[in-house]
Amino acid sequence: METKKISLLGDGGWGTALACLLAGNGHRATLWGFFPEIIGETRRLRENRKFLPGIRIPETVGLTADLSEALLGADLVVFSTPVLHLRSVAESAAPILRQAPPRGVMTVAKGIERDTLLRGSEILRQVLGVADVGLLLGPSHAEEVARRLPCSVVAAAGEEAFAREIQRVFMNERFRVYTSADTTGVEVGGAVKNVIAIAAGLCDGLGFGDNAKAALLTRGLAEITRLGTAMGARRETFFGLSGLGDLVTTCISPYGRNLKVGQEIGKGKKLETVLDEIAPMVPEGVWTTRAVCALAERYRVEMPIAQAVRSVLFENRPPLLAAQSLMTREPKAE
Repeated sequence: METKKISLLGDGGWGTALACLLAGNGHRATLWGFFPEIIGETRRLRENRKFLPGIRIPETVGLTADLSEALLGADLVVFSTPVLHLRSVAESAAPILRQAPPRGVMTVAKGIERDTLLRGSEILRQVLGVADVGLLLGPSHAEEVARRLPCSVVAAAGEEAFAREIQRVFMNERFRVYTSADTTGVEVGGAVKNVIAIAAGLCDGLGFGDNAKAALLTRGLAEITRLGTAMGARRETFFGLSGLGDLVTTCISPYGRNLKVGQEIGKGKKLETVLDEIAPMVPEGVWTTRAVCALAERYRVEMPIAQAVRSVLFENRPPLLAAQSLMTREPKAE
């Protein structure tokens, strides 16, 4: 395989895990972070103690807080930044990328921008002016990938050749990559499942048990599918890795940040307290919830679970009342 220079913008747990994976695949990976002091510590210790503790970062992974150093000469640029910060990072990178355009740009973020209702790929197309933005999404906790536990994800792009290139770059014997041309479906599934994960956490926090969570995941998948297909996605995408697969993982795993938010609020804590406790981790679902509800209104689709989550997070509705409202909705056929 051809060795590529791959720049990852965002030194969180997922960006760090992917840098390690790419180095193991023989590529020249460079990981960029915004804060020089954190990057300096990570370089000295060869461990990202803030976001991915306990994982040794190979010496072949470059670490820098200089955006130009990270980007110049890159074959592939991976935005491993949460959607919450994606636009600002892309705006900083844009002048450098215009000087030296890479062969490909992609994002691994799972969210929707609150004010614009744009997905990560749409933000990058708008800011960078590129025609095609690749995706790598699916059930993939950084903590497990970094430990080389088996994982399968989806590479999606408008151009099939680009999706296949992403597949070749990332895939190895422990990290299986499938391809898809349904970028809308892959991205909607990855974003909206975080909202359902908060609801799943609320179930846990309230002590509702397995029956309730099974029902929630099933009806949550129905909501994801309704919105995605209304936005032009293929229905079958939501029964694949970036739909059902990612939803299940996020709603049951102890690594799930959005699940944790729901669990703690279900136990009685306020959102602000929970966000302070898990910082600097970013639970994308919190900010995506409002965007998803706005998209549901735009496309005129029913999303009662997402609306219930919004009422708990931002309207001070008690979680138990929100759950009761879902259970007492008008009876209907499945």
